[in-house]
Amino acid sequence: MLNLFYASGTSAMAPHILLEDSGLNFSVEKVNLDTKTWQQGDYNQINEKSYVPTLQTQANTYLTECAVILAYIDRQADHRYSFAQNSSNYWQLRIWMNYIASELHKNFISPFRKGNWLPNTADSKRLVWQRVAPRLQFVESHFAGPWLMGNKFTVADPYLFVMTNWMQRLDYPLERFHNLVQFDTRMRQVPSVKAVLQIEGAPHSLTEKSDH
Repeated sequence: MLNLFYASGTSAMAPHILLEDSGLNFSVEKVNLDTKTWQQGDYNQINEKSYVPTLQTQANTYLTECAVILAYIDRQADHRYSFAQNSSNYWQLRIWMNYIASELHKNFISPFRKGNWLPNTADSKRLVWQRVAPRLQFVESHFAGPWLMGNKFTVADPYLFVMTNWMQRLDYPLERFHNLVQFDTRMRQVPSVKAVLQIEGAPHSLTEKSDH
């Protein structure tokens, strides 16, 4: 059975959604990223990178990196969330997955945050917005609809939803991203997304922390 290590509101939500949607047999383990612990102790013994998601596929066998885990789940689900190998859509999906991981996900993680993995000071939020806004605009301009690549729900959609969910949580201006706002609303109606949001519960606080 697959076992997903997650923390509420993080990028681990993407594989959590895909696992829930796929019907695969899986379990979840919640990680405290402040203390780097889970119910059986030191999380760094599971993933020395100290972040989530991590997917346990067998005893003592773990996968890390969100895009890789999503691809693995897709393979276990008979490629339900991707396209025929070497088709034009196959390569376009890989382009999107790399873009979300490197241009969006990475730029949301501010080096100026305090005790958090999302920006939680005025300066860090401003700097992150400067980086992600033009990249979000690129997605907005190339969004096929109703899903990122058209009529097929793919591995990219739960990952993109993490990004739009962070936009909502950070209270960034969304008016210019009509397609992404509609996408976010549509995703929240998907049964697997509803289930995961309920299971994971409230994410970590974005309240600015004091140095004292």
